[in-house]
Amino acid sequence: MARGKWGQTFQQNLREHSSLYLFTTVLFVMGLGFGAVVVNSLGLTQKQELYMYVSQFFHELKTDNIAEPVRSFQNSLGHYLKYLGFMWLLGLSVIGLPLILLMVFLKGVVLGFTVGFLVNQLHWEGLYFAVVSVLPQNLLVIPAVIIVATAGVSFSMQLIQSRFMKRGGAIYPRFLMYSMLILIMGGVMTVAAAFEAFISPALMKHASAAIMKFIIIVIK
Repeated sequence: MARGKWGQTFQQNLREHSSLYLFTTVLFVMGLGFGAVVVNSLGLTQKQELYMYVSQFFHELKTDNIAEPVRSFQNSLGHYLKYLGFMWLLGLSVIGLPLILLMVFLKGVVLGFTVGFLVNQLHWEGLYFAVVSVLPQNLLVIPAVIIVATAGVSFSMQLIQSRFMKRGGAIYPRFLMYSMLILIMGGVMTVAAAFEAFISPALMKHASAAIMKFIIIVIK
């Protein structure tokens, strides 16, 4: 019963804020494209420095010289929860609206740059590594970020209507719904952090063998 009620509530929210969801998604995609373009604008020295850093990471991954899964889970979960918490706080303020949109755009930039650099430097091997190491957890993280950002922008707009236009209805029930949504997305982020810590390293290690061969060939 509760699950069905939450499903209906989410569907209603999706219908009511479909334009905001579309705008936030487009903004994220623009960030992806911008991040990929930035890769091509890097100088040769910058690319070489980043390439050496990536090579060192693959070497440590191959020799199992990486963080313990539990510590990695704690770090990832802490990062994700801080990110969601900051977006929640921004949604509670009128001036936080543009900052939420900026965070969505920058999230896309970082992801686009990461994937773009791997593909630019390692070609098909880089694409394969991006698919097994970056894509899986981001299938959860990206929708959660877009949902939270849309909810934050919507709540911030409702605050503007309530404070300055004296309309928009009661704020407290919407605040509870907004906060509950953040908690649910926190659960989604927990699953993403667990996948990133306990499953992704095995996938990355499987992919690193082929990539190390590619790096050795390039160095020679």
